[in-house]
Amino acid sequence: MTFNSKGLINLKINDNIYDYKLYESLESLSKTSSQRKTAKKLGISHAVLNRRILKAEEKSGLKLVEKIGKGSVLTSDGIKLLNEFRKYNQRISETEEITIGGGHIVSGLLKGVNPPHEMTIYSSNDNNAYKLAKRGVIDILALDDPLLAFTKDLNFIPIAYDYLVLISNNKASPINDLNDLNNLKYVSVKGSAQRLAFNSLEHYNIPYEIVAEVDSQFDAFKMVKNSEDLHSFLNASYFNENNILQYDTRHVISLVKINEDKKEVNDFIEYLLNEGQKLIIKEGFMPINR
Repeated sequence: MTFNSKGLINLKINDNIYDYKLYESLESLSKTSSQRKTAKKLGISHAVLNRRILKAEEKSGLKLVEKIGKGSVLTSDGIKLLNEFRKYNQRISETEEITIGGGHIVSGLLKGVNPPHEMTIYSSNDNNAYKLAKRGVIDILALDDPLLAFTKDLNFIPIAYDYLVLISNNKASPINDLNDLNNLKYVSVKGSAQRLAFNSLEHYNIPYEIVAEVDSQFDAFKMVKNSEDLHSFLNASYFNENNILQYDTRHVISLVKINEDKKEVNDFIEYLLNEGQKLIIKEGFMPINR
């Protein structure tokens, strides 16, 4: 998935996705009342504009545009659809405040870097944050793990490095080398970078078992600390324990610009990549320029 460079959204209604180009067409047509004038304003042919509208009408089962005299106007359903586009675009473009959806780890980092702009941060996991990005209701998608960016072909910007540490109960047997990892039981965390640790165990032919899955690293930490035989791999930026797989699990913490034309978004990322790197270190992460 890619996001358009105009800062406009692709809107999903009743399982139908309406392209931002339709929004441009309806917006212009509402002002010109002429398909020919709208086509000229958008730099497309009248035939292309007509096909765009007919395709949307076929998809929705609604009549969006009707002819009146020598012109064309939006129907009541066309106006409703246009208003839906307007509503979501206003959410992400009218205010200087930056809206961010991201994983628990990167969300915590962003709350501590003293940004130059006001921010609203929705903290969940990478997959749920991605759903917000697809709806167009956030300015920035923040990722704990770059895997989602790779699989969805997103243009991500690394802002820091992190790695995973092994979390164990204080009464558990000490882990001093790779052989001590044999046949341990783990709590996994949805949408985290733990895959790097488990991939490493498989690379070293170390058998393991995942016995539980939770939504956040903090839930995993509590489960492990309350059990003598459970373990988990969690981010070193938040949990200071066994770094036995430090070099195997190093990964980037990154951002994806959703509202690319919003000045505050670009200013914020520029800040993080420069003077904000000092604060990133204080938050327990490794700077991207190291």
